[in-house]
Amino acid sequence: MRRDLFRITVVALLLLAIFLGWRAWSGWQKGYEPETVVAASLEGLREQNVLVPFTARYVAVVTSSQSRLGLSAKKTLIMPGTVRYELDLAKLQSSDLDWDETARRLTVTLPPLRLAGPEIDIDAISEFRDGEILLAITDAEASLDAANRKAGQAELIKQAKSATPMRLAEAAARSAIEQSFAMPLKAAGIDATVTARFSER
Repeated sequence: MRRDLFRITVVALLLLAIFLGWRAWSGWQKGYEPETVVAASLEGLREQNVLVPFTARYVAVVTSSQSRLGLSAKKTLIMPGTVRYELDLAKLQSSDLDWDETARRLTVTLPPLRLAGPEIDIDAISEFRDGEILLAITDAEASLDAANRKAGQAELIKQAKSATPMRLAEAAARSAIEQSFAMPLKAAGIDATVTARFSER
């Protein structure tokens, strides 16, 4: 009898401990205010400084030509390069965050993406030339090379700024930022929807 009573007492105490632990945990979870969690998430993002949500590789094909001394020369450059799409997290401010308590929704307004690069793949560059005589007796080749490099870099940036890659880069940035705020909110037991948008949209 005593042994049974002891077992019952132990089980009751364990159940009580579990219940109290659960209550304490629930109270601790509910003790977090959304604004506090959001502010901490913002500070964590700002410390990262820069987010690179998307990178893309492009290929520029440009041609330059010159005519001198009754002769002509032409060079074509095929130049691959990689462009990074960066989000300057240091520009995120508290004023860019809008918490709607009624809808339980956080809206984050992002600064515009900036392009870094292009980083040229030197080993993958190809050239085609025409007009060997003019290239041999003048400095036309150096002039054509400089013109092609400048035009090639401009072409890579132009491709990087086109609608499709910009849309993909912005979507990747929005998703990354939404997760960066949504996960801490969820971990704190706060049911909320996070929406990121760009200021120019």
